[in-house]
Amino acid sequence: MTNLFTFEMMDVDGDMQSLSDYAGKAVLVVNVASRCGLTPQYEGLQRLYDEYRRQGLEVLGFPCNQFMAQEPGTSAEIRDFTRIQFGVSFPLFEKIDVNGANRAPLYAWLLDGLSAPGSEPGGDVQWNFEKFLVGPDGQVRRRFAPQVEPCSAEIKQAIEELLSD
Repeated sequence: MTNLFTFEMMDVDGDMQSLSDYAGKAVLVVNVASRCGLTPQYEGLQRLYDEYRRQGLEVLGFPCNQFMAQEPGTSAEIRDFTRIQFGVSFPLFEKIDVNGANRAPLYAWLLDGLSAPGSEPGGDVQWNFEKFLVGPDGQVRRRFAPQVEPCSAEIKQAIEELLSD
């Protein structure tokens, strides 16, 4: 059975990383962008990471340029921007497609059978900063719309439930 931990992805520094490194942890997977109205969510993602990392949460950011070309930079530019502007220390990966014919297999798996509120299972990612919460067993548990703030009560409660299991 496929789960999050069966995937390998190229990180923002160009190194292949096995997501099995995160096995046994709760993982928030987010497609991110540097020139979006939601870009300030990087700050909330970092706060969430700082607050829950020791308890077993990882945040994984996957830059995507599919929504109005709001992530045009190179991997190095994205890494530097997020570190300088938002103090991001959670893992970032190379830019990927989350929708369409070139959708990364990771996102095909994330979307399989888990619909966003008001959409059909297997639908597309709606916009930058859509969030998928994956349990320590590697299975997707929740999907949050882009507008849901990382430090919202809804996301924190879902994380706390996973971490307390």
